[in-house]
Amino acid sequence: MLRRVLVANRGEIAVRVLRSCQRLGIEAVLAASDADLSSVPARLADSVIRLGPAAPADSYLSIDAVLAAARTAGADAVHPGYGFLSENPGLASACEAAGVVFIGPTASQLQAVGDKLTARRHAVAAGLPVAPGGEVADAAEALALAAEIGFPVLIKAVAGGGGRGLRPVDDPAALTDSIELAMAEAAAAFGDSRVYLERYLPTGRHVEVQLLGDGDHVVHLGDRDCSVQRRYQKLVEEAPAPLLDDDLRTAIYRAAVAFGTHLGYRGLGTVEFLVEPGGFWFLEMNARIQVEHPVTEAVTGLDLVAEQIWVAEGNPLRFGQHDVAVAGHAIECRINAEDWADGFRPSPGIVSRAVFPAGPGIRVDTHVQPGTAVPPWYDSLLAKLIVSGPDRAAALARLRAALARCEIDGVATTIGLHERLTATDEFGAGAVDTTFLNRLLQPAPATGGCRG
Repeated sequence: MLRRVLVANRGEIAVRVLRSCQRLGIEAVLAASDADLSSVPARLADSVIRLGPAAPADSYLSIDAVLAAARTAGADAVHPGYGFLSENPGLASACEAAGVVFIGPTASQLQAVGDKLTARRHAVAAGLPVAPGGEVADAAEALALAAEIGFPVLIKAVAGGGGRGLRPVDDPAALTDSIELAMAEAAAAFGDSRVYLERYLPTGRHVEVQLLGDGDHVVHLGDRDCSVQRRYQKLVEEAPAPLLDDDLRTAIYRAAVAFGTHLGYRGLGTVEFLVEPGGFWFLEMNARIQVEHPVTEAVTGLDLVAEQIWVAEGNPLRFGQHDVAVAGHAIECRINAEDWADGFRPSPGIVSRAVFPAGPGIRVDTHVQPGTAVPPWYDSLLAKLIVSGPDRAAALARLRAALARCEIDGVATTIGLHERLTATDEFGAGAVDTTFLNRLLQPAPATGGCRG
């Protein structure tokens, strides 16, 4: 059993992991940058270790800094949260070499799914459907492949992630310049200029399946719909996915479990698909806990962080597939420090007021309170508002009421955007696809329409 865990992350996910560790009787040590030494997570942790300067490259993205903090803390394990080094095989390998448990998949599994082309090959080997496409080394190869699979196409960075490294192209005349730009962007962002093409399916739904494995067995914990996106970044997630017929849902579950079983997967992971009428395509696997994990917790009654820790301790799964029951419906809104009425401009600053709703079926995951600094160096996520109910209609009614009682002053936020999109008939019907938000924001809202 783990005795002391270093939480190498910040913000709401640090709070989330700290609380699960403490509930399990595990000492929770926070590794915090200079910008976060007086944060809410730092006050909640059993102790705090300075990780390094505010710049992520010198703190949260430094394997050496994380391992040094783990040694200083005398930690048995490192929990990387999501983002930063959570899917970095180098950290997993360094932890193993140092005799520290990495609460996540193995380094080889992180490598297998972190490289998008390798993940695609594993998906094919596991029998999953993949969109037509393949790797291209230059513009000439891209033009030849695009002529074969047809336009529009999507250029993807092999090392991309989190919605970055994606570039759709509708016009053959634009492909040469787009490939060169994509390669340069990939090299700058990921240190890897490789890209590949896939047939672009712009009007599909983004449906994902939560997996949990112990290295020998894999179970699914239901599905989520994450189709409300801006530039491939998720804004709203719900479980289960609405308007998905039983046969298609079952096929998606089987595909996800087949992929996890093929990898001999250990820990939490999410297999993501693009779903169209009558079919679905493998997109990628995220080998970590997801931002949207609370909606799965709400409909399954599980503590996913606790299950993640249980497996990392070397234990077999404590339940089988037949023990997993999905009941009710849950929806999550990500509240970011962004001025959505001004092109989603980041809004760093000091939170002067924060009021969150409470009551049956309402959960708020946050690290924000009055006086909290929102620094410019990190992701802009302030809070996640999660509501649940016996069915989707009840959950949506509760969400609309909860959003009306949610207030944050001092920085611009996306609360007003969530009020607007959840009030639409299209969202109410559960009929959104990945183009929904772009349609909603055309024409763009007038300046000043963003409620904080």
